[in-house]
Amino acid sequence: MAEITSKSTVFKQIMSQYPTGVTIVTTMDDQGNPAGLTVNSFASVSLEPLLVLWSIDKKVSSLNQFLEAEKFAVHTLATDQDDACWAFAGKEADRFSKVKWEVSKNQLPIIKDSLGTLECKKVQQIDAGDHFILLGEVIDLNVQEKEPLLFFNRNIGSIPKNWPN
Repeated sequence: MAEITSKSTVFKQIMSQYPTGVTIVTTMDDQGNPAGLTVNSFASVSLEPLLVLWSIDKKVSSLNQFLEAEKFAVHTLATDQDDACWAFAGKEADRFSKVKWEVSKNQLPIIKDSLGTLECKKVQQIDAGDHFILLGEVIDLNVQEKEPLLFFNRNIGSIPKNWPN
């Protein structure tokens, strides 16, 4: 078992050194209650059709809301949304009280002022170890001219000023 623990520790270290963007994924349950969490395991999959994927830990409190939902929204966060990032990464029940949000025409909770928003229809759900992978087809999208929020070494921040354009 020590080898598995060691590999797990090294795997976590490697992944923490891999820079990513930061997203919040949201959905609405069948009673109209919003759910959301901070996610960095997000990727584009296809341009035709527009597909994205993200993964959700089987231990999170909102797991059933996302597994039962037919749609979800992915919000790519901007540098001025660090408070939202931490609010949705925490265990507090009322995360939505920490952000400005509205319900879209697709009946999804949309966090205002995000860099980008991708509203998706869930097309596949894959059981993958201690996570589920959710694959969605983009049905609506929006973008703003803002700087992205990045995740690296278990911290968040902006693109370094000396980064080439």
